[in-house]
Amino acid sequence: MLPLRILFLDEHLVAIDKPAGMIVHPGRDEESPEWIAMKRVRDELDQQVYVVHRLDRPTSGVLLFARDRATCAIVQQSFEQRRVQKTYLTVVDGVTPERWCCERALQKSQDEPPLSARTDFQRLLVAEAGSFPEMPNLSLSLLEARPYTGRYHQIRRHLVDDGHPIVGDYRYAGVDRSDELGSLLGTGTRMLLQAKVLEISHPYTGEMLRIEAPHDPDFLRCFPELSGEVVAAV
Repeated sequence: MLPLRILFLDEHLVAIDKPAGMIVHPGRDEESPEWIAMKRVRDELDQQVYVVHRLDRPTSGVLLFARDRATCAIVQQSFEQRRVQKTYLTVVDGVTPERWCCERALQKSQDEPPLSARTDFQRLLVAEAGSFPEMPNLSLSLLEARPYTGRYHQIRRHLVDDGHPIVGDYRYAGVDRSDELGSLLGTGTRMLLQAKVLEISHPYTGEMLRIEAPHDPDFLRCFPELSGEVVAAV
């Protein structure tokens, strides 16, 4: 397996570009160590690292770890107090509005009360119907998503509720549709959601860090123009 791409590294913090399919830390099920981000970073740095936040297994992109317990506690507090700006990119089914805000409350389970949740969405690019000859009615939108809360599967659930499920989101978009689009687009069974940018104040220097992952190659299959960079809103 290729080495992890390190996006930021100093004596206190390390950020990687997590591949889709990799879990953040060991769970209940037994996993091969190369698919556990915490173990991979630990082995590559030859030191223990500490989980600051999490990304869903199917989500790629910026994942931050602390290199000591004290730093972990400080940075986790920044996340808890919502002093961290997270920007995601995602590819969704259909043509969305140019901008909108979803504030639909979410429950983690039916036994728990709904909690407030807010995500801002901006459409960056559109692949209109006719862009994919094998499926002439298919249209896709590339979105920027900014969650202001961190509820369970928040971005994914807000998008499916708004009628634009994420491409490859088997849980919320359905198996048949996900298989169909994955085969057509060449993205396989993965979900097209990327943690693109993480902005956070350094816990010791106060410097504002902007940690950005490169474009996920599977996004380029849907929107080749991304390789030319600087995307303007449509």
